[in-house]
Order: sequence, then structure tokens, then C-alpha cells
Amino acid sequence: MSLRTENSGFPSESVEAKPAGQGGLCRKGWTSGQLLSHSDRLLSPMVRTRKGGALVPASWSLALDRIAEAVGDVQDRHGPDAVGVFGGGGLTNEKAYQLGKFARVVLRTPNVDYNGRFCMSSAAVACNSAFGVDRGLPFPLSDVSMADVVILAGANPAATMPPAMRFFTALIEKGGTLVVIDPRRTATAKMASVHLQPVPGTDLALANAMLNIAIRADWIDREFVRQRTSGFDEVREAVASYWPDRIERLTGVPVNAMTDVVRAFATAEHAMILTARGVEQHTKGTDTVAAFINLALATGHAGKLWSGFGTLTGQGNGQGGREHGLKADQLPGYRSIADPAARRHVAEVWGVDPDTIPGPGTSAYEMLSSCGEEGGVRALLVMGSNPVVSAPDAAAVESRLSRLQFLAVADPFMSDTARLADVVLPVAQWAEEDGTTTNLEGRVLRRRRLRSAPTSVRTDLEVLSDLAARLGHRSGFSPVAQHVFDELARASAGGRADYSGITYVALDRASATHWPAPRERPTGTPRLFLDSFSTTSGRARFSPVFHRAVADPPDESFPIYLTTGRLIFQYQSGTQTSLIDDLRSDRQEPSVEMHPFLARQLDINDGDMVDVTTPRGTTTAWAHCTSDIRIDTVFLPFHFPASGRANLVTNPELDPRSKMPEFKVCAASIRKHDPHRCNVTNRTNGHVTYRQSPIELKEEIW
Repeated sequence: MSLRTENSGFPSESVEAKPAGQGGLCRKGWTSGQLLSHSDRLLSPMVRTRKGGALVPASWSLALDRIAEAVGDVQDRHGPDAVGVFGGGGLTNEKAYQLGKFARVVLRTPNVDYNGRFCMSSAAVACNSAFGVDRGLPFPLSDVSMADVVILAGANPAATMPPAMRFFTALIEKGGTLVVIDPRRTATAKMASVHLQPVPGTDLALANAMLNIAIRADWIDREFVRQRTSGFDEVREAVASYWPDRIERLTGVPVNAMTDVVRAFATAEHAMILTARGVEQHTKGTDTVAAFINLALATGHAGKLWSGFGTLTGQGNGQGGREHGLKADQLPGYRSIADPAARRHVAEVWGVDPDTIPGPGTSAYEMLSSCGEEGGVRALLVMGSNPVVSAPDAAAVESRLSRLQFLAVADPFMSDTARLADVVLPVAQWAEEDGTTTNLEGRVLRRRRLRSAPTSVRTDLEVLSDLAARLGHRSGFSPVAQHVFDELARASAGGRADYSGITYVALDRASATHWPAPRERPTGTPRLFLDSFSTTSGRARFSPVFHRAVADPPDESFPIYLTTGRLIFQYQSGTQTSLIDDLRSDRQEPSVEMHPFLARQLDINDGDMVDVTTPRGTTTAWAHCTSDIRIDTVFLPFHFPASGRANLVTNPELDPRSKMPEFKVCAASIRKHDPHRCNVTNRTNGHVTYRQSPIELKEEIW
């Protein structure tokens, strides 16, 4: 098993000369400083006077005592598993590590997960299976500009990570080919060389058909497959029935378009496939990622310079958050919590008996679904997340959180989740604390404190230290970020995500270091897999995967595909970005994208208020008519609260392997909003019947 990637002849200094953002920021980054002194910022702990009462200002001592007492009471009555911890992908590495340790050492609960489960989990499972390790990009982002062909599947970096677009622009300007696969003609798709616009939920079938084309045309790198992979014969048999003309009828993507893309990709000297949430947030998201990995492996575009497969991380520390213990099944260093050797190593660093570390817990949505239920979580600590807006079937999640015996939330602002809490703790923002984050390339970045937090505000590390002390652990939970990082480095030593050679001193001298960076190679590993893959055999593994229908397909009552995603001027649940005046110039209220043809069929005009309904409920938004979307599909951004929440209607069905909810596709109906009309006429066994005939969509060119 090897992670070595050094490539003789490649100038290593060029990696550091081209950091991911090259100093650039999107508008969200440029304006984030406004939040440091925003009038809506929380400056005092808030404690609920009684069940159903108001949140009122309180001292830190009272607030922390209330949390410690509630945790103790719940665990005395219902056992340690009755307390859960829910973290966020925006937490620094230090906070993610300390929160996972707090859950397992102080609370002794297996129930710890984070909102990254809703983001990167499907890609993580597929990459671990194929390559033996999950790092968003196994190469620096700047390598994108050096490729000849890049396929972006389910990604819109022009809106989600604008500074990275310079590399895609450079690719095109030097004559390279950018292919975008997306049901919407996004800003990224508009600049692409080729845009494939499949039916939502059919990306796996499309990827299998593309591999079928490559095999039949003999565009396979047989030498690479023979020397560096295993399992190709099973995959070749699996895709044999994915005839392009049949898949054209399923996906809406013409055979000639598929063939042109496969020819360009397979015959290019350097080519990449990059996936993101558009193809991953499905009940078959893991298998879809595996299908695209199969295509990259079969054509020899993996494990070599300026080529490969990668995924685009969706949160500020989405990569680091999943490496150091915030996932229900992981320990620091990207170790499996079920591995006895991993448990012994981490227990030694923590100074505890390995047998006292709980085993795997439930995934994020499963934990939220158990809140307030018999045998489920009765008390919950939320840090750096807002699941009332960001979780699927959000109304049900809100109801379950309301049934908790106790809820505590740490946040700089009064989020929708914080409004339900029994205790709300005001915590520091990014410029007021030290720490590190890890970007999509596995590059560990130093984040230095620029200013002091208000005297009435504490850092998350200080909160965890104070709570640990109140719960009987007066040592082992330092509030100092550098001390926590040093322990994280020891705990990660020998793991897949090995940080043991990284120190604050080294990060202060250099711009960053890519993990794995063991003690014997502290300079890190910018490029993975150039020598071998990280599996026990050193070979990448093919996985036979098969298309299946979406969990919630359109029918007569719900005839339209609904998909969700982001806007360029908003971020996640919008708790912070919605407060910034400079970001209010673009679609500050919920809007639903729909094709003008579909709007005409429903007698809807641009700017009308409409109701979008699924079996889970209804969300209300303004109609935004655009020909940039398929006529059978509507799009909702998920940044908005209250009745405009997209996740009021999204499907909570989970990928069986990654536990990723199916955010990206479900069946919906849409009609003009009437506040006096009840949309639902009957609800039985989870099915909803509506006073609306199915829409008959005439054949058009997609």
C-alpha cells in the first residue's frame, strides 16, 4: 500500500507557486468581514426560561451549567447513547477533532456526525473503494489547467467556487475541452465546450453508456488496466447492456453527443473527471461516482500527471472535517472506528482504555430522525450547523428537534436551529481564532487570528474545554488551537490522512502542506497514485454498478423533476450571507427556476408566487422562467429559511452505502400560490393527492 506520488522531472516548486485560490476570493469571501461587527451577532449566552418560554440573556456560567446538568440527567435516565453531537463542515480541523473526541471520551456516545454527511459522503465511499483513500482531489487544483479534457459532472464552480474558475478558463484558453454534465445550463455550462443535459437521476446510466462506447470503440488503455487495476472484466460485463441508443431514451442525451465526449476524453493525453453534489446527492450517488471512476480507469486517466478523478468539496473545511473524527464511523487520521488497531492507537493518544471508545454510531439524518424518540437521541449539541434548513424533509427534522428533552446550539448568529434551543452559546468567528483547514486538494492551511473576539464571546474550543471540565474531564481538552493540532497530528499518525509531520511552525514558514505528511516526509504529498494506488494490492479497483430509478419518481400527482443547489451570492443555510447588504442584489428571496414552456402549460408568469409541492410538503417561491433548464425539471436554491426552505420538500431516502440523502431529485408539482387554498386533499400512508392534473410535456429539443 503506497501513497507516494513524487514524479521525477516535475518541478515541485510550481505546486506552491499555484495555490488553489491564488489569493482570490468570491464576493462571499470579500464581504465576510461585515459579519464580525454585525448588529445581529450574538453577544451573550441565551437560556430558555422554561419549556415553550423565551430565550433570555444569561451568564456563561449559568448556560454551561445548564448544558452539563441536562446532559447528566439525560444520560442518567436513558444511557450515554441518548446524547448526540452534530457538527459542521465549516469547523476548523482542531474543532472537528476536539468535538469528535468530546463525544467519545466525555459523553461516551457513538452518536456523532456532521453536515458533511450531506455533502461528500458518497464520493468518499466510492473513492475509498476504488483508490483506497478519499482526498477530494488527488492532485493540486492547478493541474486542471494542464489537462486536455475535463469532464465536470454535477458541478457548477462558477457559482460555488468562483476563484477556481481561473483554472477552467485557462484550460479552455489553451485549446482544451471542458464538458459539463448538468440538467441546468449553469454559468459553468455556458462557458463549456460541450454541455450534456440529462434527465435528473440518470447520470449513472450515462456514465455506464459512455464506458460501453469506449469499450466497443477500443478506446481502452489495456496496458494501464492490466498493470494497475483489478476487476475490469466484471465491469465490462456490467456495462454491456448499456447500449447508447437505449440510454439516449432514458437520459435525453443524444448518442452522437455521448460518443463525441468519450472520443475526446479517451484519446486525450491528459484528462480528468471531476464530480460534485449534482451526481452524488442521490440514493445511488456512491454507485454513480463509481461509474465515473470506472470510465477514468478504463481509459487510463488515473494515477498519472495532469490526469485523474476527483471530487469538488462543498464546504469550507469539508475535507478536514471528515478526516478527524466527526463522522459516526471514523477516528482521527481517517481511521475506521471499528478497527481494533486504530482504536488502540487513538486511545493511547487520548489516554483512555480502547474499550471505552464507543463503536460506530448512526449517520447524520438517521440521528436527527431519532431525536425525541424512544431509544433515540434525547439531548443534542449542535456546533457549526443549521439542520432545520439544511437537512432533507426539514419540517420533520424541525419537529423532531422540538421533541428533544434538551437542545444546545453554538453559533455566532441566531440560526433557525438555534431558535429551537434550550441554550444558545455565542461563539467566535473565523477572524477571531487560530486554526487550520484542509481544502479539496488535501492542502492543510493555517488560519491565523486577526483580531480578538468580543469579551462576551468564546471560541468553540473554549466551550468544549469548559463543558468537559464540568462533566469531569479537567484535562485533555485544551482551549488552545495549537495544542489541539499537535495532539491531532499524533492521533492521525499512520492513518490515511496522516498529519504527523505538520506543525504550526512549518505552516507559518510555508504556504501549506498536502496530506499525507508523515514525520518522515513532512513536506507532504501533492499528488497521489503516480506510483501506486492506496489499496492493499496497490491496484485501483473497478466496481460494477447498475442504474436504478430515483427513490421518488414523477407520477400523475407529481409530474415534474425537482432538483436543488446553490446560488453564487449565498452559502449553505444562509444564516450569515443573508445578513450582508452587498449580497442582497441577487435573488434574496426564494425563487424556482422553470422553463418558459412549462410555465405556459401551468399558466404561470415570470415573477408569480408559486407553490412547489412533494409528498413531504410545500415550499413557496417566486417563479423565475429561464430556458437554461430542462422543461421537465425545476430548480430550487436551498439557502432560504421558513416557508421558502427547499428542504421542506426534498427526499430523505438514503444511499445505502454512504447514507447520503437524495437531495438532488424528487417528484414535484407546481402551481400558482393561493394562501387561501389547501393544496392537499388526502394524505394516506405517506401519499398525497393534489387537485392538479398531470402536465403533458410535448416533445422538444432539450
